[in-house]
Amino acid sequence: MTSAKRWLLPDGVEEILPLEASKLEYLRRQLLDLYESWGYQLVITPLIEYLDSLLVGSSHDLDLHTFKITDQLSGRMMGIRADITPQAARIDAHCLNRDGPVRLCYADNVLHTKPRGLLASRVPIRVGAELYGHAGVECDIELICLMYATLNAAAIDDVYIVLGHVGIFRALVKEAAIDSDTEAKLFDAVQRKAYDEIDAVLNASVEDASLNAMLKQLTRLSGDESVLQEALSVFENASNAVMKVLLELVLIVEGVKQRHPEMNMCFDLCELRGYEYHTGIVFAAYTPNYGRAVAKGGRYDHIGEVFGRSRPASGFDSDLKTIARLSSKTFTQKKTIVAPSGNEGELLDAIAKLRADGEIVIINLLASELATEELQDLNCDRQLQLVDGKWTVENLT
Repeated sequence: MTSAKRWLLPDGVEEILPLEASKLEYLRRQLLDLYESWGYQLVITPLIEYLDSLLVGSSHDLDLHTFKITDQLSGRMMGIRADITPQAARIDAHCLNRDGPVRLCYADNVLHTKPRGLLASRVPIRVGAELYGHAGVECDIELICLMYATLNAAAIDDVYIVLGHVGIFRALVKEAAIDSDTEAKLFDAVQRKAYDEIDAVLNASVEDASLNAMLKQLTRLSGDESVLQEALSVFENASNAVMKVLLELVLIVEGVKQRHPEMNMCFDLCELRGYEYHTGIVFAAYTPNYGRAVAKGGRYDHIGEVFGRSRPASGFDSDLKTIARLSSKTFTQKKTIVAPSGNEGELLDAIAKLRADGEIVIINLLASELATEELQDLNCDRQLQLVDGKWTVENLT
């Protein structure tokens, strides 16, 4: 690479310039303050750690997105985190070791081997919340509402919350005695919404007419709030296991609607995102202005089992960069004051007082006055001047 090209960055890796960085930091602080107001405690996890801990309970997809290196001290394989949830689960299970519910939140960079979507960053800033130690629907209701509050705080408009539950698919597959290879084929076809393939797989592997019909109908149950009522009709003669899961989803929807009756809710009852590790409800937020989920989460009980404690767990996260891009909030940098350079005690005291009062004071290190363009670059609208023997802030003309 020639010296003229040394400024180039890898695909999917970007620099964040001052104005955007200020907006990101403003939103990060605002969201962490929101989570704190709900009782979620901030954790900061390692950027790199042993691979066998980093991929606990994770999907094959996450494994593919994780950069792997050899630790020069131990010779063991290490990974650069591509997700923070397994690390938060370890903190809950091993480090905190509390008996009751534990609420944790985070906002930090992760690294992906390749982008997760068109124009997606390989170095997203994941911001999210996790709740451990409570298996009831109250936990899921709280997290869906907090995810919704996250997008409201960022002023993201026209949000739709989409709910699903992997338990319905799991229960029907188990009752139909579908073998693992056939389940994998069915799962792949369901992910692609390839209905002809779904029907072919089910017709070849499920002889029970009732189970065959319910599995086919399940893959078509997606849409607005009427879908939930349709599901109750479709599965009215289903097993207790299926009805238990469906009624759990009904309770969650009622709880969320009681808190946010204005929320736009949709359903995809065969949404199998994170099927390898999600154990219950899955939820995601969408907006017409973005082609992928803005935020997503779900229940993943037992994720802490390998750390010595199997605890109920649920959570969500989002990319702070995406949130900032979609936010309709008007963000302006704070105006600044330019001050002359010098060692006079009264000047230094005046600058220190202004900074203590929350002002941004920039010292002009040049011998000459700053040009208009330079003042604009620094966002200056005032200057500190000596007037009648006293240092005074004057508006720039």
